[in-house]
Amino acid sequence: MSALSVGQVRRRFLVLHGLRWLPTGLMIPVMILLMQERALSLSQIGLVSVAQGLVVLALELPTAGLADALGRKPVLVAAGLINLASLAVFAVADTFALFFLVWALQGVFRALDSGPLESWYVDATLAADPDATYESGLGHAGTVIGVSIGAGALLGGGLVALGPLGPISALTVPVLVAGVLQVVALAALLVLLREVRPATGTGALRASIVEAPRMVGQAIGLLRRSRVLLALVAVELFWGFGMVTFESLLPVRLAEVVGDGERAAALLGPAGSAAWLAQAAGAALTPLLLRRLGAAPSAALMRVLQGVTVVGMGLFAGPVGVLVAYLACYTVHGASNPLHMGLLHRQVDGPYRTSVISLNSMMGQPGFAIGAVGLTALADRVSVTAAMLVGAVVLAVAAPLYLPAWSAERRRRATERGEPGEGAGAPADPSPVVADRAGLAGGA
Repeated sequence: MSALSVGQVRRRFLVLHGLRWLPTGLMIPVMILLMQERALSLSQIGLVSVAQGLVVLALELPTAGLADALGRKPVLVAAGLINLASLAVFAVADTFALFFLVWALQGVFRALDSGPLESWYVDATLAADPDATYESGLGHAGTVIGVSIGAGALLGGGLVALGPLGPISALTVPVLVAGVLQVVALAALLVLLREVRPATGTGALRASIVEAPRMVGQAIGLLRRSRVLLALVAVELFWGFGMVTFESLLPVRLAEVVGDGERAAALLGPAGSAAWLAQAAGAALTPLLLRRLGAAPSAALMRVLQGVTVVGMGLFAGPVGVLVAYLACYTVHGASNPLHMGLLHRQVDGPYRTSVISLNSMMGQPGFAIGAVGLTALADRVSVTAAMLVGAVVLAVAAPLYLPAWSAERRRRATERGEPGEGAGAPADPSPVVADRAGLAGGA
């Protein structure tokens, strides 16, 4: 990894990131419609989609531990191959069982894919320059995601508009093109991602499988030893809960103000595409926020601002106001993730990086589930506006959880300047390297 410069690492990371999300964008306009075309009801579509969530929940941490123990590249290659297999099955699936298999394979793909590329980028950047900052690269990655998904969705819609290709239905064509793009992404991954792996060969694979649970245990041990890391991961609970407002309740709220569900759905089509671009724009603001305010204060501010945008969605009376607040919410959403992930990476050294990312990701799932049950019930019994206001408060109250990271950063900078810093008499969280050594010595 050290053979690459910081700039080369960033460029390769962004290219691989864009290629990874482009097939996803292609699938967005056709996924549900294609299953309906092949005789699945909406309730059946809901049931088959459950397979992905269950598989991700079961495999998220084990696959992260495998990536940390075996290496990120082989895990990413396996993820790409499984995604390719799922697209191949999706192209021909015509029964409930086959579509269930598609979503289960997607769950395996997403579990394997969650974290290794980002972990490689951070570790490769630090290997090239231990003093390098990588938060701006994470922000650019958020921009790339938004642009790639938006471009893929436009391409997918354009392919459908061209009509069928011989015996292939119009809705199937984007699936086949997504498969071709997945092959391109795999080839780019093999060429561009350079990694110094712990070991190779079948013996290394067996050893890594045995080692993976210990790596997960060590990552969990880091949470017990670092209040900074624990607070950052806890943010995801509040974030997941609050996401219900703009992912699930927004269509209902828009239908309320418009007065017609079909018209609201028509408005949400272009608004959804614009939201991805807004998220990309928000991610592009990350370097500016880092320079002006710093990572932790900016992340805390984004939590409050996102709560404010959700209040706007809940209180504005007309569709224009609701949609403007919706786009503002996604702009803040795009800026929040790179800031949060940058702070998270600062708290863990390389050996457990992917496992910690997966732990962080997993915390959002129960938060979203609780929010989905609680906020939808509140919307039914009281009003959608009341549910959105509660979600907005939950999003905003997560802001103080960034204070430990802010204090730790200020202490670190004071130490570098030779000053005692704030709270010098109080015990500070261990540095990431110290925490890892403690884990290696004592176990989880």
